Amino acid sequence: MITAKPVLLKRLFLISFFLLIVLMVVMFLGLSSGPTQISIRSVFQTIVGIRTSDSMMHSIIWQIRLPRVILSALVGAALSLGGLVFQALLRNPLAEPYILGISGGSAIGAIVGILMGFSRFPGVSLTAFSGSIATLLLILAMSSGQTILKKDALLLSGVMVNAFCAAVIMFLISMTQDSRLHNIIFWLMGDLSFGDMQQVGILAAILLPCFFLVFWLSNPMNLLLMGKEMAQTMGVHIKLVTVTLLVATSFMVSATVSYCGLVGFVGLVMPHLLRLVFGPDHRVLVPACILGGGTYMVFCDFLARILPKQGEIPAGVITAMIGAPLFIYLLKRSSK
Repeated sequence: MITAKPVLLKRLFLISFFLLIVLMVVMFLGLSSGPTQISIRSVFQTIVGIRTSDSMMHSIIWQIRLPRVILSALVGAALSLGGLVFQALLRNPLAEPYILGISGGSAIGAIVGILMGFSRFPGVSLTAFSGSIATLLLILAMSSGQTILKKDALLLSGVMVNAFCAAVIMFLISMTQDSRLHNIIFWLMGDLSFGDMQQVGILAAILLPCFFLVFWLSNPMNLLLMGKEMAQTMGVHIKLVTVTLLVATSFMVSATVSYCGLVGFVGLVMPHLLRLVFGPDHRVLVPACILGGGTYMVFCDFLARILPKQGEIPAGVITAMIGAPLFIYLLKRSSK
């Protein structure tokens, strides 16, 4: 469903190439930072396979930092793309998986999966997906079903559902005697420290098909913004495209939540920033959100590791500190 002209292809290539370079630079920065300082040159030599006498440095990069950096990039890409899709389909600039409660619903599903003793994949991922779909359907029902004409109704519904999900999560944690749940407060705030290459590979296998699917439907998203009548006239199957995008996006969000907990406001910050820089064309914004969102999340995780004098803070705390003021600003501006 992508119609690309030579000018668009050239612009798409240049933007993607530029953002890919930025992502690689930030990833090398993340690989070189931590309790054990490693120079970017040493990181590069280790990655490209040049032999080094320091086996500990090799283990730190390949077994600890590289999985974490790749995990951060995947999570940032998924959440940023999820925010872009929700904003396009719901025609609300404030729509974002965390604010709407989709992430909270996924977290409840993930906790239920943990309590039932499921493995992270596919068990916890599937229960998290079920939670996100249930939350999405509840929000749509609360905000006048499929039409969603009132932005305030959608936003208020999402905030209420998000608060309810937070209450349910705290209830589950406080009532259970399972020692695993008493240790997931850090995870719920966006923990990216656990990843290994096998788990990161599974998450990548889940997310990459969703990325391609959303990119394939990027032009119909452009047409949907022009109105349902115009989109239908241009040959867009509105219900099929809408349901496909909502399910794919909910699946992406639930997968990231099951792996790293709640990371908020990424889907609000990056789509707005990239839309200001590159314009409203979703054929450009989709790959820009994938690469730009990944860069943003890697950088936030980098800050989460270097800002505390000892230890680290969850990356979700950094994204909330950046995203919450932006949300207030956008809310104030949209109410004028």
